[in-house]
Amino acid sequence: MTADTFVRAPLPGMEKATAVVHVSPAAGAAFTQYTVEFEAGGSMAAVGFQRFVYLLEGELTLGSRTLTPDQYAYLPTSFSAPVIAAAPARAAVIEKPYRPLPDTTAPSPLFGDERAIQGVPLAGDSDLEVRTLLPAHLAFDFAVNTMTYQPGAALSMVEVHVMEHGLLMLSGGGIYRLGDHWYPVTAGDFIWMAPYCPQWFGALGKTPAKYLIYKDWNRHPL
Repeated sequence: MTADTFVRAPLPGMEKATAVVHVSPAAGAAFTQYTVEFEAGGSMAAVGFQRFVYLLEGELTLGSRTLTPDQYAYLPTSFSAPVIAAAPARAAVIEKPYRPLPDTTAPSPLFGDERAIQGVPLAGDSDLEVRTLLPAHLAFDFAVNTMTYQPGAALSMVEVHVMEHGLLMLSGGGIYRLGDHWYPVTAGDFIWMAPYCPQWFGALGKTPAKYLIYKDWNRHPL
């Protein structure tokens, strides 16, 4: 989905804010991902699902905490404070019902800064770094990472796996293979990759390519 195709609409619980819903269960996904655009004084009420918020522009207040660009929050189902923007802001939002495990306590709210996380080379390639935004603990039933490719860097293989992805291009661009097709992608584009969709990415241009990526995790496929 490219930015010129985006349709904006408010969602229940939003005031002075609109959403671009990139993917939802209506498309076959097991999660919802959207970009919310806040006007000054805009807000978004808590929902009955777990929520991940990654700030793209502006500033947001969540209870007693404040997010600035590249900072993020994991909000469990029990988190009741609204998300408030004193000035215009944009954020990527991921929501899904929580899948508990026996004898595992649901996660508490978590706040982080993507810039403060040490990047780890993927498969030993120092030109391709992964930053893991959520702990690997079994309490979390999904993962969110950023991946940064230096110009010319690429995945070492075409991946095929049970996890689905929601991918938002943050900067730069390149070529994405999805199935048997190839797509140029640039900052602002969104991709949903269903389970078992063959996928590969290579960065093009003179600046690094970076994206935010969701996947379901830590749960048995059944």
